[in-house]
Amino acid sequence: MKTFWTISSVLAVLWAGCTATHTINFENPDANYTWPVHDPQRPLPPVIKPGAENHLPPSDAVILFDGKDLSAWKSAKNPDKPAPWKVENGYFEVVPGSGDIVTKDSFGSCQLHIEWASPEVVKGDSQGRGNSGIFLMGLYEIQVLDSYDNLTYADGMAAAVYSQNPPLVNACRAPGQWQTYDIIFHAPKFEDGKLVRPADVTVFHNGVLVQDRWILTGPTAWKQRPPYSPHADKLPLSLQDHGNPVRFRNIWIRPL
Repeated sequence: MKTFWTISSVLAVLWAGCTATHTINFENPDANYTWPVHDPQRPLPPVIKPGAENHLPPSDAVILFDGKDLSAWKSAKNPDKPAPWKVENGYFEVVPGSGDIVTKDSFGSCQLHIEWASPEVVKGDSQGRGNSGIFLMGLYEIQVLDSYDNLTYADGMAAAVYSQNPPLVNACRAPGQWQTYDIIFHAPKFEDGKLVRPADVTVFHNGVLVQDRWILTGPTAWKQRPPYSPHADKLPLSLQDHGNPVRFRNIWIRPL
């Protein structure tokens, strides 16, 4: 199935709470809102306690790694077995050849915070250097790669929407240093087996905007851009074993 997006339909899907048939009225902006402007009766957002320094999680976050164990994760190859990666000193590290790991819980639209570090001792180049990946819903990858003075293809560098969109800038720190991704992801929506709203993603890499509401054209894959296939509203998050001992820490998620 081919889906073509006009400028008006792209604007429509980016507006929170919209449906695929919704159009935005630019001539009369008030027509787009349920509440009058500055209405004191409009419900206020819930109050939460924001995290302190060092990206500590807010009070309503689901903690996926607290520096102690991988109890929130399991092996992708052997779902009945624990996640096989190494935990030490407040972080966990990919064990090359052990396979991907996935969360025990499933998530859809979310805010995700994750910190990672490529190996301090540089080995390899291009895609063979500090490679891993964060797969939202197990399907939509934000690339993890040592992109510090490391030439590779643009849509495969750190913070790329893999195979779809390079980051706006390369904000990668030097090998061995901790890096942060803050990701806002809106899951796709399907009705009667058809796509009615594509996924979109915003990414901050080390506090720098690198993906600005990118609309995904489907799942991400190596050397191809497959179309959407209907799937559940929530699926596990996964981290990739790409053969490099990449480290991760301080992972939390807020379902949206």
